[in-house]
Amino acid sequence: MDIYVVQTGDTIDLIAERAGADVQKIIYDNQLVYPFALAVGQALLIDDNTAAKDRRSLYVNGFAYPFISGWVLRQTLPYLSAISSFSYGFTPEGELIDPVLADDFIIEEALDADVRPILTLTPFGEDGKFNNSLISVVVNDAAVQATLIDNLINKMYEKGFKGVNIDFEYILKEDRDAFTAFVAATVARMRQEGFDVSVDLAPKNSSTQQGLLYEGKDYAALGRIADHVLVMTYEWGYTYGPPMAVAPINQVRKVIEYAVTQIDSDKIDLGIPNYGYDWPLPYERGKTKAKTIGNVEAVRIAIDNGAQIMFDETAMSPYFTYTDSEGTLHEVWFEDVRSMSAKFNLIKEFNLRGAGYWQLMQLFRANWVLLNHEFDIIS
Repeated sequence: MDIYVVQTGDTIDLIAERAGADVQKIIYDNQLVYPFALAVGQALLIDDNTAAKDRRSLYVNGFAYPFISGWVLRQTLPYLSAISSFSYGFTPEGELIDPVLADDFIIEEALDADVRPILTLTPFGEDGKFNNSLISVVVNDAAVQATLIDNLINKMYEKGFKGVNIDFEYILKEDRDAFTAFVAATVARMRQEGFDVSVDLAPKNSSTQQGLLYEGKDYAALGRIADHVLVMTYEWGYTYGPPMAVAPINQVRKVIEYAVTQIDSDKIDLGIPNYGYDWPLPYERGKTKAKTIGNVEAVRIAIDNGAQIMFDETAMSPYFTYTDSEGTLHEVWFEDVRSMSAKFNLIKEFNLRGAGYWQLMQLFRANWVLLNHEFDIIS
């Protein structure tokens, strides 16, 4: 396995010849499009069909909306241990709300591929955003809580789910312990039925970190109670924020260094973004909105606009700038096989349980080929 960074004057045929590699496999693995133009600075995965010497087992989960392409789903499932359907909501009375689009085909395809389908539970309000008032109701009202858990169990059997992922965000500080108790009650009931429970955690780097994302979650307590946790180590660069890496490895490392002091490493899944952002410039706080793009799409934007891809060695993330047809300057940050390799190395260094991808909606084949080279994926 090799990662080659495109230089001025390179062509895909010359790269394959120098590497002694199959040009068609390079094209396929890297999702190159005819006539196979390249961007200077683009990272290409060159696979020699060998396995890494320090290969170890890894649990791999990914989140998918019900509108995922069937082709993308089938291309991705061979590299997954589980797939989390995003998402199921609930009412203040504890009644479940199904996704707007049916997710049956995701569950059926997953089971056929020996991949565990997981029900993701989210407290979304009518505006489609996380609602901490709704969280307060369910974690503080025993009757509502019991109803919700009963409905969850019924849905698990009805649909064929194998586990529950609790993705509650923006929990109020005063609801922290009540949320922990809610997770404990859910885990107890689910284990009786043979289901496991995971909890998503905002990327804290200390127990005293302030902010609505952080203060409502007790890392140590949730880590003890849940079967496993996903640490959401992404969104430093985000839709309304300034241009920067989505998951800078220096920041991700700080979170994991803290997480392993609170939670057993064999319960921790590292959150990995499968997307990037394209910001129009100049950035104006409260006004500028970045466009979410796929990682393969990002490279094609660079190629189409003659941009050179740079690589930030501190964040271990690729980026570039370009000017569109209307004269607007853009800055793009995304993931490539170099940034993914850095994340995989972090998993190995801290002996983490697994990886959790947000989200699977666009295929990034080179990532999966590299992952399969580095790890034995648990089925």
